[in-house]
Amino acid sequence: MAAPGWEAAGRRAAAFVARETAVGCPPFVPEVRLRLATEVTPLWHATEAALERAGVPPPYWAFAWAGGQALARYLLDHPASVSGKRVLDLAAGGGVVAIAAARAGAAHVAAADIDPFAAAALRMNAALNGVALDVITEDLTAGTAGGAWDVIVAGDVCYERAMVDRVLPWLRRQAGEAAAVLVGDPGRAYCPTEGVEELARYLVPTSLDLEGRAQRETRVLRLLRSAASPDEDPPRSSA
Repeated sequence: MAAPGWEAAGRRAAAFVARETAVGCPPFVPEVRLRLATEVTPLWHATEAALERAGVPPPYWAFAWAGGQALARYLLDHPASVSGKRVLDLAAGGGVVAIAAARAGAAHVAAADIDPFAAAALRMNAALNGVALDVITEDLTAGTAGGAWDVIVAGDVCYERAMVDRVLPWLRRQAGEAAAVLVGDPGRAYCPTEGVEELARYLVPTSLDLEGRAQRETRVLRLLRSAASPDEDPPRSSA
């Protein structure tokens, strides 16, 4: 059972998410409903004002980033990639990829994010879509545990060096332990160029406020166990 302090913090986070967002659908994944920021700047400022002293990260969870949308689209269009499988969405944010995995028929979906506001958004978004998610708030990349998932998905995690240095080695280890590891990347600077296999490429509509452009070419990549070809090839798409 959660401690009273954690329960109170969770209620405050949920109230903040409800107050600062509205229900909408990501443009590239209209099947999924999420609590999203309607404007970028006001929410960012509200988060900074309320949480700066606590050192809470910016509200990445409040936006459907291109990498997550592309990965969610891929799972919905290729349900065999997750159907009947145990899926982990790492750095899940608002959960667009996790929810897509659940809707595509995954047997069990865990969504991991260390931001307590993301955790609140994940629970609210799961309820909006009528799916079950196991929300994990611990930093899985800090440990060596693996083998609990058949598929690991990560949307748009290569946007900064510190993030990649922490997340990519862990994902590589999981790929080496028979988990299929899929990453959605819209051309971020720190996305690996070796040891990956492109499964799909999409033009994803984006926010001018977030990305400075109306759309981004976004790839769905599989991290390989080595530089050699994978044992089996998931379906590809050029849609």
